[in-house]
Amino acid sequence: MKNILLLLTSILTMSYALPSKAEWFEVTGSASVLTSKSAARSHALEDAAYQAMLFSGADISRLKDLKTFLENDEKHYQFSGSEIRSIEVIKEKKKNGKIYITTRIDIYPSANSCHIGQYKKTFMTSEITIDSPQQAVMGKVYQLGEDLSTVFSRQLDKESQSFVSVGNSHIRIDKRQPDVVKMIADDHGAQYIFSGNITDLSATVEQNLLKKDTINRQFAIEVAVLDGKTGQTVYNNNYREVAQWDFPKTSEVDTQSARFWTSAFGEMVLRVNRDMMLDLENQFACKMTLPQIVSINNNRISMDLGRIHGVKKGDKLELWHTGSFIDQNGLPRNKVSKTEITLTVARVYEQNAELTIDQPQLLNSIQIGDVMHKVDIK
Repeated sequence: MKNILLLLTSILTMSYALPSKAEWFEVTGSASVLTSKSAARSHALEDAAYQAMLFSGADISRLKDLKTFLENDEKHYQFSGSEIRSIEVIKEKKKNGKIYITTRIDIYPSANSCHIGQYKKTFMTSEITIDSPQQAVMGKVYQLGEDLSTVFSRQLDKESQSFVSVGNSHIRIDKRQPDVVKMIADDHGAQYIFSGNITDLSATVEQNLLKKDTINRQFAIEVAVLDGKTGQTVYNNNYREVAQWDFPKTSEVDTQSARFWTSAFGEMVLRVNRDMMLDLENQFACKMTLPQIVSINNNRISMDLGRIHGVKKGDKLELWHTGSFIDQNGLPRNKVSKTEITLTVARVYEQNAELTIDQPQLLNSIQIGDVMHKVDIK
């Protein structure tokens, strides 16, 4: 299953126009022809643009801004106000039910994108559930939710610019229990928890007299993100797509197999999976990443973010005290208050780092559980 995300990767070759600023990429994007050739063409162009943006370090969360334009059947696309300045279609071909489009893409990566100035945020993926298991009878795909959780977690690790996955959990998250959510997030070191439930896997059969029946299958999913500090839901979204089901009605389909993930239906699910990640990038990339003080030993202070999150020696951080209070309605609330204390990263490890306080006389003011925010040094 570890190769799933590699199966649909585009062919990418890079050439440089102006190495210090602009780059151009020759990319071949691909997509299966599902509902129409025009939709497949648009998806192939998206695939090419995504691979070029990912490789160049451009902000992948802005890909959605281009989607409407890529639905037009053009040979040349120009954009303003985007890191992608132009897309030129060099070659198109259709083979074995897929469309391949070779493009030349000009990119001007911005140095001001949020994912460049922020540490990566930690995400935990809870088990994705299937609302109606009876809809999973065709293909016996009862494990699709669990396998999709793993695929999504791995995609965050491999391709996300703003997040680090701390793994996926078989624990089912109840959004009505924020205290439990906070406990689970704390146990996994997660700033956010991603949860989802598949709401539709129904299929329709088009009967044909002269050839085999065509089975079209729905895929709908509702997703939510919960804040690990408060336990509250901070994001909701839902997605729906349909694709041809290439397997016999009575066969059992292994949702961990390459056969499933390279099928028309599997490819569609992976595309939805990528859209989910891009929407999270768009929603959370510019939100504060809040590393936490996890230990204080004499003058040695440790935080829970490290090299994999983008922490570097010499980084400067501001300290915020955390606390809680009871509001006028008797409900517990969390609060943070900014201090004048700053700290400097002295030593970096894979998943944590050691800090020194810039105001040693204020050392006793620092508490385990306090959070910090990276300061941009101009």
